[in-house]
Amino acid sequence: MNIMLALCAICAMMAIILLFTKFLSRRRQWSLILMELIAAALLGFDRAAYIYKGNTSHTGYVMVRLSNFMVFFLTSGIVLGFNLYLIDLLRTNANLKKMPLRLKAVNIGAAIGMALVVVSHFTDFYYYFDEENNYHRGPGFLISYFIPVLFPLVQFTVIFKYRKAFSKLIYTSLVLYIFMPIIVGIIQIFAYGLSIVNMAMVLVSVSLYIFTYLDINKTVEKMHEIEVGNLQKEQQSMKQLFDQTVTAFVNAVEKRAPFSEGHSLRVANYSRKIAAAAGKSEQVCNEVYYSALLHDVGMMGLPDELIIKVNDLTEEELRLKQKKPVLGAEILSSITEYPYLSRTIRYSHERYDGTGFPDGLKGEEIPELSRIIAVANFYETMTSMNISHTPMTYQVVREELIKQSEKRFDPQFVRIMVQIMDEEHEEEKRTKTEKQLDCGKYRQTVSSGISIEQGIKKISFSCEPSVSGKEGFSAPSVIIFDSYDQRVHDEPNTIEVYNYLEYGELWFDGHYISTNARNIEVKVTKQENRLPGVYEISFGRYEDHLLIHMTSCNAEVEAIVALPDNSKSALIGLTGENCRIRNITVRQTEEQLNADSIPQIVSKISYIDRLESDLPNVQINHFRSAATNGVPIVDNTEIVFHTMSLPSANLVWHCPYIVIFYAEDGKVGGEGYQEFVLLKINGESSGNEWFASNKLVMKKSNAFPGWDTWKEKHKAGMECTVRLVRRGNKIIVSTENLGVSLENTTTIFEAREAVYVALTGDQVALTDIRVK
Repeated sequence: MNIMLALCAICAMMAIILLFTKFLSRRRQWSLILMELIAAALLGFDRAAYIYKGNTSHTGYVMVRLSNFMVFFLTSGIVLGFNLYLIDLLRTNANLKKMPLRLKAVNIGAAIGMALVVVSHFTDFYYYFDEENNYHRGPGFLISYFIPVLFPLVQFTVIFKYRKAFSKLIYTSLVLYIFMPIIVGIIQIFAYGLSIVNMAMVLVSVSLYIFTYLDINKTVEKMHEIEVGNLQKEQQSMKQLFDQTVTAFVNAVEKRAPFSEGHSLRVANYSRKIAAAAGKSEQVCNEVYYSALLHDVGMMGLPDELIIKVNDLTEEELRLKQKKPVLGAEILSSITEYPYLSRTIRYSHERYDGTGFPDGLKGEEIPELSRIIAVANFYETMTSMNISHTPMTYQVVREELIKQSEKRFDPQFVRIMVQIMDEEHEEEKRTKTEKQLDCGKYRQTVSSGISIEQGIKKISFSCEPSVSGKEGFSAPSVIIFDSYDQRVHDEPNTIEVYNYLEYGELWFDGHYISTNARNIEVKVTKQENRLPGVYEISFGRYEDHLLIHMTSCNAEVEAIVALPDNSKSALIGLTGENCRIRNITVRQTEEQLNADSIPQIVSKISYIDRLESDLPNVQINHFRSAATNGVPIVDNTEIVFHTMSLPSANLVWHCPYIVIFYAEDGKVGGEGYQEFVLLKINGESSGNEWFASNKLVMKKSNAFPGWDTWKEKHKAGMECTVRLVRRGNKIIVSTENLGVSLENTTTIFEAREAVYVALTGDQVALTDIRVK
């Protein structure tokens, strides 16, 4: 009884809710209301029939007969209501203007069924009552199931035919509405006394509304997605239009200045990279991109002669040129939808130390976007062809950025730009080797250099004479050299710019030229029965000695080259004369050279032949090529040592480094190695964010002599002190040298009982290392 009452209430509530529903057509809304009301009435009267069963009072007499009459009458009525709902679905979803005859037949059949109920009420055909006012099935009882069972099957044939016109949700609800009452009706025939058919019909009536709501909700969501998609397309179209307009404007600006084509786009791309690496949102990344793209629009307000003049500026010309960011801000101030453009460009020439223009802002007073653009603009200008200079090398630009950190630029964004530069430089080194060379005159064409390291590499290629080779000597050869840009240089100005140093040249017949190598020894072995035109070079190094094997069809050449000292880098470049070199491949092997691999042809140069203290002296010839043993960090640890940059050192990061790490054996790179921070005493730092977080504070006092003097004093040799304080998982490292003070706080994520510190560096000798 309670279940029936609850179902009645639910149907009534559904009918009320449907009155205020706006997302349905008028016909479907009223057909659903009709079905919910019929379902509520059907179950209500069925419940009353059970309540008054056997009640011999006048009220009981009336209610039993009225209730049973309405139950049978409404059973046909609900079929009629569902038919009206189905007709509206077909009209709207299947676009049917003429309804199938089967549905018209259902309408007529349902009306006949309701008429038969009226007849039965007076003839006891479907049911009758005894003296105790109890209900009994009549002789024609089974006929009353004809309409609720057969006619829904007829309706299903129509539903199945037009199933593609319905969504999955609506089709599911229609199938449930058809078959659940039929299945339950068959059970009802044998389960006398339990009105499960009526309850089933009420449930499926409720499910119609629920599935209709879900379907409409899904449709609304789909329409919303379409609307959002259209808005996004519109926004994308507007963005594309804005991009094209800005690009056209920038192109017009850049045509006024020689060598500036593409400059603004490159600055914009690097600005976006810096912002993204700094963890900025996509919106901020877009803002810095467009601001950088337009950072030079102020040139539109400068006279042509002033744009191309970079040297010997008068005070008036300098004053006018410094108006560029202000003019740019004024030009863009009319773009009121993007006010950040005008503000960012106005302050893009401010300096971090407050000596910039136009307003002399300092530090974080300068807008963040302006600070990002300043770094990106400097990098792109230094590395591109410019009216005032040729492109500068990676090493030179990197050093200059570090020098200008906290002076001209925000140190946070300098660190990020340096990381981007380092990644691009490494990628360039990996992908730089050419696959083929066409060589005319000797050294006219030379491949980019391939680094010679302790691990043996192999180069193989094929070579044949060119057309011009028939008229003279034709052969491949190699050049051994060092250069910032990994290229061979012959012009005095580029030799200086790229710090080019050539050690010697080797031919496959054993001939060689020694230039700046300390010594070269060559051994030639004649070869027979080898394929003509096939060449192979195998090479590696140990400390300051190179071992090079060169094999051709005629000879095998073994060359030992002694470099000026251990700190020198070495590259090998392919070249030739009147020949075509093809199919160049470079392969790294697993074989490593050691002290026994290469005969020593000159004496070893050492810069650490001095007295040792608590830790052995260490000479670091290349970036982190050696390190001291780890020292456990206790509550207070102090390391004092003597440092001297090697003669080949010429960059600010050629200095000592401090490494905080964990390893099972306490050695850098040992078993289970985890590096928490690498701190360079010139102010650079890096760390693995998986293991620890780091916060570096760098300051320059009045004692700082400038970076050039700083490098000279390091090369002459000086004392350095590193202090470490440990408080649980937090380690504070501090040091001060020549006015550059560093304090780095490392917070280790995973608790470690033992944490170590070691000294390493790049092109530096560390001696007299004392631990306190």
